[in-house]
Amino acid sequence: MNLLPKKKIRKKYPKLPSGFGTIRYLGEGRRNCYAVHPPADGLTLNGSPNRPPALCYVDTWIKGFTVLTSYKAGNYVPGMEKTLEVENVTNLETLAQRILADYSTIKGVEEKRNKNEKSFSEVYDAYFKWKYEEDTSKKYSKSSLASTRAAFKNCAALHDKIFRDLKYDDLQAIVDNCPLKHASLELIVSLIKQMYDYAEIYELCDKNYAAHLKIKRPDDDESGVPFTEEELKILWKNKNNEVVEMLLIMCYSGFRIQEYTTLSTNLSELYFCGGMKTDAGKERIVPIHSAILPLVQKRLNRYHSYFPATDAKFRASMYDTLKNFGIQKHTPHDCRHTFSWLCEKYRVSENDRKRMLGHKFQDVTNAVYGHRTVEELRDEIEKIKPPICD
Repeated sequence: MNLLPKKKIRKKYPKLPSGFGTIRYLGEGRRNCYAVHPPADGLTLNGSPNRPPALCYVDTWIKGFTVLTSYKAGNYVPGMEKTLEVENVTNLETLAQRILADYSTIKGVEEKRNKNEKSFSEVYDAYFKWKYEEDTSKKYSKSSLASTRAAFKNCAALHDKIFRDLKYDDLQAIVDNCPLKHASLELIVSLIKQMYDYAEIYELCDKNYAAHLKIKRPDDDESGVPFTEEELKILWKNKNNEVVEMLLIMCYSGFRIQEYTTLSTNLSELYFCGGMKTDAGKERIVPIHSAILPLVQKRLNRYHSYFPATDAKFRASMYDTLKNFGIQKHTPHDCRHTFSWLCEKYRVSENDRKRMLGHKFQDVTNAVYGHRTVEELRDEIEKIKPPICD
């Protein structure tokens, strides 16, 4: 006759899928004999799961399951297990099995979707090829390509993330946390917006989260010192110098240096078209001043763009050239200030000065109803007279 005590058989519960967490039985003699752990955080050196500390300890498996379900849903609050009341265990276990089945199905669909979805880097590669390589209707400068690549590099935190999973906060954080100057932030915002335009075409995103991206920092490029009358005389005397040639084009047209990388030049009707930053600044028209027309024609015939290399290389050459001609150091943005100063000096209409600089009108009349033809703007810009060189 077998007098050994019967071994107590512990009830079996549904097996939790990978990534759901664990409910660990600690043995008899404990009031709360189940430890509830969140999903493992990677592997240890010997290859076993790196189990995080327990969220809590409970007296029944079903309470532990309820805690994990809340944790996965993002609703778990420490201590909530103390107020849980579990009744009708049989039905709850059936419900648990259904929930786990649904979770496994959803998880499988998500993993399959994520496997097929493109990362930010992959969308960028496809966008870059689509814009710069497949579309041969427009030729982009080396500077434009370099600016796009630099902007992508500054989005490094997004490179490996699934593009469709990105939200507004992910994108805005890239702009907010970038320590570079305002001009670099503009390139980042421009790139992300163009990538989302591309993604919408090919259904790579559910919503255009780039639409409301903004730079929350003051523009550090707006301050500057115009070239003086004497300095302009020196530039005009040396207009055959390639660097000076570009400086004069900038001083008598008023665009920002990065805007020349995508600027359209209509040589038959003699005007520039382009711009960025604001709605008022984009696609603005500026007539080509007669004094710089030969310089524009010469430069485009030579390079087919305004910068043969990058605008960064132009800056370095600019500083050396000004020093060689005995002119104080100026930044490329000083050329824009020079154009504004020349407009004031020669009494160009204030509203037309704003239009050509791309400044926003504060009054509704000019903002909505103020329209000017190219020839009307040409009459204004031609008021500016280059200095007479001795």
